[in-house]
Amino acid sequence: MKNRLARTVIVLLLFLGGIAKGASQENDISHTVKEGETLYSIAKQYRVTPYSILQKNPEIKDVESIRPNTIVIIPMTVKEDVAEPKIPSTGLPSEELIQNTEPVGFSTHKVKKRETLFSLCKHYDITEEQLKRYNKGLYSQSLKKGMLLKIPRYPEKKPETVKENEPIDFQVHVVQQQDTRWSIANAYAITLDSLAALNPQIEAGSSYLAIGQELKVPRPIGDSLNEQQVAIFESFTVPKSMGLFRVSQDYGIPVDSIMALNPEIKEVGGLREGMVLRLPKPQPNLATVDSNNFIFYEVKPKQNLFRLTKQLQIGRDSLFYYNPELEQGLKAGMVLKLPKYRSKGLDVKNALILDKINLQDSLNLANAPNILMMLPFRLDRIDFMDIEKTEKQVGTRKDITYAMGLYTGAMIAVDSINAMGISVDLKIIDTQLSLPHLRQELLKTNLNHINAIFGPVGPNLLSEVAVQAKEYDIPVVVPAASKSEVSLSNVFYTYPKTDVLRKNLLDHLEKQRENQSIIIIADEKQRAAKDSIVARFPSARIAKMSEDGSLHLIDFQAMLSEEEENCVFVETEEPNLVASVTSILNASNAEIIDEETGEKKEIVVKMFSTNYNGAFENESISRPHLSNLEFTFPSAFKIETGNQFTKAYKRKYGHQPDRYAVRGFDLMMDLLLKLGYNTNLFETETQIGLTEYGANRFNYIPYYRSGYFNEACYLMQYENLRIKQLDE
Repeated sequence: MKNRLARTVIVLLLFLGGIAKGASQENDISHTVKEGETLYSIAKQYRVTPYSILQKNPEIKDVESIRPNTIVIIPMTVKEDVAEPKIPSTGLPSEELIQNTEPVGFSTHKVKKRETLFSLCKHYDITEEQLKRYNKGLYSQSLKKGMLLKIPRYPEKKPETVKENEPIDFQVHVVQQQDTRWSIANAYAITLDSLAALNPQIEAGSSYLAIGQELKVPRPIGDSLNEQQVAIFESFTVPKSMGLFRVSQDYGIPVDSIMALNPEIKEVGGLREGMVLRLPKPQPNLATVDSNNFIFYEVKPKQNLFRLTKQLQIGRDSLFYYNPELEQGLKAGMVLKLPKYRSKGLDVKNALILDKINLQDSLNLANAPNILMMLPFRLDRIDFMDIEKTEKQVGTRKDITYAMGLYTGAMIAVDSINAMGISVDLKIIDTQLSLPHLRQELLKTNLNHINAIFGPVGPNLLSEVAVQAKEYDIPVVVPAASKSEVSLSNVFYTYPKTDVLRKNLLDHLEKQRENQSIIIIADEKQRAAKDSIVARFPSARIAKMSEDGSLHLIDFQAMLSEEEENCVFVETEEPNLVASVTSILNASNAEIIDEETGEKKEIVVKMFSTNYNGAFENESISRPHLSNLEFTFPSAFKIETGNQFTKAYKRKYGHQPDRYAVRGFDLMMDLLLKLGYNTNLFETETQIGLTEYGANRFNYIPYYRSGYFNEACYLMQYENLRIKQLDE
């Protein structure tokens, strides 16, 4: 098996080492460096690689040597298949639209007999220039039957804007911890587009908000009457002996606002019995509008109330109660709220209710993802002239095994997405785990058309790649757990953080707990885990450890309850401690006889850990003991059973996939399906909830300027010598 795997790896490494690069024609132009420009920004502007600029300008020694007012030579690379034809200037509004409006998506159209450019443009409500822009062959050839055209889709209407002279009063909203863009938009009865228009400093298409950030919002109704269009009014007949002050108190609005809404009061010289006033309808007294109390939904175009109530699983009256602004009519862009307890059965992410999307059924065949893969294949360490030595290196080096597992699994995902009709352009870089080498490779690589980067492995390499990718708005999907000293807002961390895994298990135990006795066995290095458990379960007791780091047996046995179930947390990365504690716990899980009454009593012990690691998989650990203790733990992945991927992998490579190959497939499949739906991964992640494949789940939550973190994981439990999934 190992020899067969090693030969497969050798063949693949030879293939990777022989990737050829295409030729191009060059036409040089000059560029004067401006203040603030970098080698990367100039390369992006002219759609060339930084390396090609350095080659043309030998006086520039490195990327930091660029200075303002210096002149550099730019090699203009022209490839026939990607040439950007010039669109003749017509001076028409449609040309301005092309320059200022980007498509929200694409569809595919197969040309039929007698169809013309005019009829197609009329049918899809686009201009001829817009059609040709994404089908460049139409500049040089006429429309023919059977042609496959890429049809751009544009927004149905422009975002709401706020004019400078519009008579609306504003105030400042300071972002609190539980605020989201949706909760703020709902609280002030505006759309997300309006919120963005009022606050151009917030990133478009992102859900980022910083605690303490100041946002401009309309002043609430009752404090000002300049935004009456969002108020809900009712008629009020003035009873006998009621004055303006009493009306003001009852409705919670200033006297001058009542006068402004009802100018007849001034005309007749004051409030009169029987006068019918127009006043804002009192709002229901609900809890604070934030993500602690509510979930939110943004109304889509062409939705109606019937479909909305079915989708949100709520009655019409209840929906109107929580959202009285609906009395003015349902409008696209409105942000509606529902109480948080109604989230069951809905796909909720970051307090936003998502529309359920089947990625495979929603693929846009016009999308062709460009992926740059960066893994440590370590071609520099392999002697291809000595097959025996190469096989030994492949079998013993963990970095090569890990990289090749991810790569082979990812290639099955590429094959699968190709079979669905999506073309993938995959470029590969061997990082060699060397920062200088990686920098040289990046200089040679044109990042302009890359949709996502898969890799690298290693925190120092990640920082370098993410910073350069940020210049091009490229997401970086990290296959392994990784940390960085700098904030990387474009990085997708695919491996759940330790505190996420820990919270998942503690949440589970808190829901299941009735009268359990909780005991913590933790070594010196696991203080964070110990503190987290005690914070959740203050009555938990901490077992005493001996000077040699082992469990103090007599002290522990005195802690065991004969009346209640004993939940014992084992927090360590030491295999010897796990082996001894597991044996002790298993022996404690037994029947005893009360010396006074002679009655039989059963001591029940169950084992948990918030940090499942290699220590629990050591050969010295008894699997029967773990099963007897119903050992439960959180995990980033589950045990993959036979499925279509396993069959495809065996057909292609001749052996079973390892866990790295399974992860490589799941990661790449998730990435390609999302890019097949929308090539902007940042936008897709605001629309897609939990996704799951053979052995991995993904649910990315954005944190302010710190990247996207996967918060999906599994709860696993030993049972009958097998590991089962608890949260299916």
